[in-house]
Amino acid sequence: MIFMLAWCMVFFTGDFSALREIPGTTKALALPIDSRSGSPASIADLTEQLSPTVVNISTTKIIKGRRGTPFGHDTPFPHFFGRDDFFRRFFEDLPEKELKQQSLGSGFIISSDGYIFTNNHVVEKANKITVKLSTGKEYEAEVKGKDANTDIALIKITPTNSLPVAMLGDSDVLRVGETVFAIGNPFGLEHTVTAGIVSAKGRVIGSGPYDNFIQTDASINPGNSGGPLFNIRGEVIGINTAIVAQGQGIGFAIPINLAKSILSDLKTKGRVTRGWLGISVQDISEDIANTLKLKDRKGALVGNVFEGDPADKAGIKTGDIIIAIDGKKIQDTHELLRIVAALRVGGTVEITILRDGKEKILQITIGERRDEKDIAHKGKISERYGMTVQEITPELARHLGLTDKLGVVITQIQEGSPADDAGLRVQDIILQVNRVKISSLNDYLKEVSKSSKEETILLLIKRGETSFFVTLKKEEKK
Repeated sequence: MIFMLAWCMVFFTGDFSALREIPGTTKALALPIDSRSGSPASIADLTEQLSPTVVNISTTKIIKGRRGTPFGHDTPFPHFFGRDDFFRRFFEDLPEKELKQQSLGSGFIISSDGYIFTNNHVVEKANKITVKLSTGKEYEAEVKGKDANTDIALIKITPTNSLPVAMLGDSDVLRVGETVFAIGNPFGLEHTVTAGIVSAKGRVIGSGPYDNFIQTDASINPGNSGGPLFNIRGEVIGINTAIVAQGQGIGFAIPINLAKSILSDLKTKGRVTRGWLGISVQDISEDIANTLKLKDRKGALVGNVFEGDPADKAGIKTGDIIIAIDGKKIQDTHELLRIVAALRVGGTVEITILRDGKEKILQITIGERRDEKDIAHKGKISERYGMTVQEITPELARHLGLTDKLGVVITQIQEGSPADDAGLRVQDIILQVNRVKISSLNDYLKEVSKSSKEETILLLIKRGETSFFVTLKKEEKK
């Protein structure tokens, strides 16, 4: 009743301050309202009110370097000499020293006691994190939780006073064409405001298995990472995260609903617990649909079922097509991954499959998804650069008609991802990563991890009887 009365006051008076007095609600800023339209007066008014909720984040990382190396710790002319460690070998006898690497990002306050959302890549491996408020006051922050798969981190400061809080909106109701604006610290230029529209929703850019980005033409640049994307009502609807290096007016933000869905895990566990079926899946190509006499290409084709995992126990088999989970239709493998990840571990759901042209409903108890290291030990799958690769087991080789037992096989390519841009295809076999032979998924993960800081990665691919090299470029993080 109190809540309804408060909203009545908002409706008749345009005063949001009443909401701040409701017991148990989050303290949010009162936004300026145009008395004639009932809408926020302007982006200028909103900016004035919302800027105090946006923070500057600076980090310091300690890295190892050779003392006395004239060019630091890398090749001085990589365009001419490449990155083949020539200069490192030349100076390998020199003692190492600790070098400080500093970077900047943004964030926004989500609770008056100092919890802040930002990007994982802003604070990852940082030895020191400093948060600067709009007032100029600085605090040292600690990481309370982080998730590399979604690139979201939750950090905490201990303020001397109650802090202004950004209101979190509903990104599910966001529409293409809506006006949005970003506040952040591009190139260290504090509290810069840029405006634009929502250009698209549900973008997959190859940064991880749960890609579902909001695309915007509001200018965002290095330093905007982790900052808020607001709608015209002054609500945060996204976390600015990535840009296309070669493009202009193409930025990507994580939907705020995704951040809200993992907030509890980040606060209480420091990590995110996700659902797991224990299968590898792929999209249904036109050729596969014709071969299996399917009426459409909707669903996810099961390429492998891992022994002892939930799908195996539930009776799912290689060749089944998953078309629904608890009645929700599955369009493709990307949607399947997102839905399964959000399922409660230990809970039971109904999975509708298509087997030999007939629908069948199975009950499955959701397991917990392990990290890549655990998966690799069991020879399962890896998802990076917008492609899913899998160890070539005898069963998989037999199912796909592969003669190769070495390397890893690509089982899925995300549209518009680095792997897609490079022309890679499902069933291509990766034989080498940066000139190193690959015999297993463990080898692949090891070499890819070594190359995590490089702009490109070189792969030797076998397709049929032909072998060729391709380079993959990473999406640029701000």
